[in-house]
Formats: sequence, structure tokens, C-alpha cells
Amino acid sequence: MAMFSSSSKYEEAAELLEKACNNYKLAKMWREAADGFALLADCHDKSDSKHDAATAHVDAANALKKIDVDAAVASLRVAVSMFQDMGRLSISAKHLKDIGETFEKADKLEGALDAYTQAADIYAAEESSSTANSCKLKVAEIAAVLERYPLAVECYEEVAKASMDNNLLRFSVKGYLLCAGITRLCYQEPHGVKNAMERYEDIDPSFGGSREHKLLGDLASAAEEGDADAFTGALAEYDSMSRLDPWKTKMLLRAKKHMAKAIEEEEDDLT
Repeated sequence: MAMFSSSSKYEEAAELLEKACNNYKLAKMWREAADGFALLADCHDKSDSKHDAATAHVDAANALKKIDVDAAVASLRVAVSMFQDMGRLSISAKHLKDIGETFEKADKLEGALDAYTQAADIYAAEESSSTANSCKLKVAEIAAVLERYPLAVECYEEVAKASMDNNLLRFSVKGYLLCAGITRLCYQEPHGVKNAMERYEDIDPSFGGSREHKLLGDLASAAEEGDADAFTGALAEYDSMSRLDPWKTKMLLRAKKHMAKAIEEEEDDLT
């Protein structure tokens, strides 16, 4: 009887706390809402409602996102740990992806990279290949920005190979291979890029006749010849047909600087 009374007490407290938290949210009192959700999580935990407790930590994180990114991520990590303890791996991966997005918006890219990597691994283990690949693409994009180029290339190429097995995703493969090639241009010699392009034709036989292949080939040839004008011309031609997004533009500027540096070093060797 005492156990029922104790459980009932926590349930009543939880109900009141939830109402208070929602009122705080309506009033945009985010810190108070987050503190309330943390108390709510404690109530659910004490009444052995583990799923509800983890969900309350997620609600606390959503309130904290408005005012304190690091505190929001800390709350999400508690929720992730609880969901994993319950064996709810797909839900834990979803919230790891949320951590990645939260860090990315705050321009905390190392944290975002780590969270997206963990999410991708769990989704892959759970055979949610489509979501695993979307997280891997985020890993690739962020790794390249952080100049971790081999990791970025590996992820783009893995997703390209995996996507060839799916008729709905196959049309995206050329774009992934282009991103991998652009990343290679940021740190490899032009002949290394050209060798990779041959392997890309093995991944996607239609890549050889594509605009993406032509762009990479023209850029690699321009880099080989140290021709900055040809490099810029190839980009302008491609951009007139398919707009270059901000990520590609950023990476291509780096590739151009890498080309200029290689020319400079070659000239120094000759003098």
C-alpha cells in the first residue's frame, strides 16, 4: 500500500510539473522550463518510468537550445545514455543526430563531427542505412571543412558505393563522387585525383560521361598545368549549368590555393 502511495505521489508531482513546464515554455522562460523538465525527469525516474524520464531530459534540452547550447547537449547526452540502457538504439541515434545538428548550428564543428559519427554507426548497426548514410554525408562535409580530408573522402566514397544498390538513391551518386574528388583536389596531387576518377567509373559506370566527371577532369588538368585561368574557367562553365553550393565553393577555393602552393614550391625547387 505504501508503495502505491509513493508511486501515486510521484505521478501527481509529475503531472503538476508538466503543466508548470508548459506554462514556462509559453512564457518563453526557457531556463525555468528546463529546470522543471529536469525535476520531471527525476520524478519519472523515481517512479521507474525510464522512457518518460529520458523524454523529459530531451524536453529540457529543447528548452535549453534557446539559451545554452552546451547545457542542451549535456541534457541530450543523458537522454541518449538512458535510451541506450533501455536498448532503444534507434531513438538514441536520433538524439545523437540532434546533438550533431545543435553543435553544427552553433559552429562547434568538432562536437558535431563526433555526434554525427556516433549516430551513423548506430543507424548502420540497426540497418537504417538511409539515415546512416545521411549522417555519414554530414561527417564528410564537416570533416572536409575541418581539413580532415581523407576521412571526408572515405565517407563520400562509402555512401556513393552504398547508394548504387538503391534505385532511388543512384541518381545522387555522381554528386557524392564529385564531392569526394573536390576534397581530393584540396590535398592530393592532380594525378592522384585522376587515378581516383578511374575508380569512380567502376563505382558508377555512367560517371565517365557526366558533367561532374568533366569538371573534375578539367580541374585536375588545370592543376597539373598550374593554369589558374583554366581552373576558374572550368568552374564558371559548370556553375552556369549547375550552381555551386557554399560548401563546394569553399572547398574549391582551398583546392585553388593548394594548386598555387604546389606551383610556388615547384618554382622554389627550380631556383
